Amino acid sequence: MNIAAKIKSGSELRKLIRTGDFAGQTAGQAPDHLQGNVVILPKKHAGDFLLFCLNNPKPCPLIGMSKPGDPSIASLGNEIDIRYDVPRYCIYKNGKLFDEVNDILEYWADDFVTFILGCSFTFEEALMQSGFIVRHIEQGLNVPMFKTNIETMPGGNFKGPLVVTMRPYPKEKIPAVFDLCAEYPHAHGTPVYWGDPISIGINDLQKPDYGDAIEVMEDEVPVFWACGVTPQAAIENAKPDLCITHAPGHMLVTDIRSSQHLSVSAQMSAFQN
Repeated sequence: MNIAAKIKSGSELRKLIRTGDFAGQTAGQAPDHLQGNVVILPKKHAGDFLLFCLNNPKPCPLIGMSKPGDPSIASLGNEIDIRYDVPRYCIYKNGKLFDEVNDILEYWADDFVTFILGCSFTFEEALMQSGFIVRHIEQGLNVPMFKTNIETMPGGNFKGPLVVTMRPYPKEKIPAVFDLCAEYPHAHGTPVYWGDPISIGINDLQKPDYGDAIEVMEDEVPVFWACGVTPQAAIENAKPDLCITHAPGHMLVTDIRSSQHLSVSAQMSAFQN
């Protein structure tokens, strides 16, 4: 089935994913619905990863968390089943990519804890609605992502470099971009840096570590945001025996509106008990 038009809601999109009628990237789908990065770990690793998220809220804004073994996340949407509701998943074993699948039923275990982290699709949608160009979307490319020389704060065995995304803007527009993104702390929030990329360990903007290179015009400054790929670098370092994430661009689309700020303190208490 070819889905030509944008799907209007998270619940509608998840139903199509479950039936196999939608298997693509979720950018632009269910406008004004919060999308999330997915990390699923056995409970023995989940405490360390939770600490990593709490220590690094910019790249890892925690918006949802499950009880061990529970595939639902009721706070983010009715009838969410994380085993089926993401278009494509990556399976990691000992920190290395092992497989990519369309559902994770065969890998599911009764001690798995699911973490949902805020996604840059949320503030990109807001930028475009406010008239700011998002060049990689305009050009049909993936956002360029770079490992930096900025180290995250460890959470147990989870540690590694901060990964950032880059979007260029004229210098005079950066204050307005900053203020707009400040409204979305649950989706990486404000930029972490703008200016000379060498200062944060990026030697060549045309050679991103992930995603696609985009052009920076003469009158533009590269602007960098904390990126949800940061946990992937930490997973590579921690080498958990098994970890499941979304495939790049294939997010969990929730029933929550993009502007809604979320608290996961009650969910954390349920996990700890």
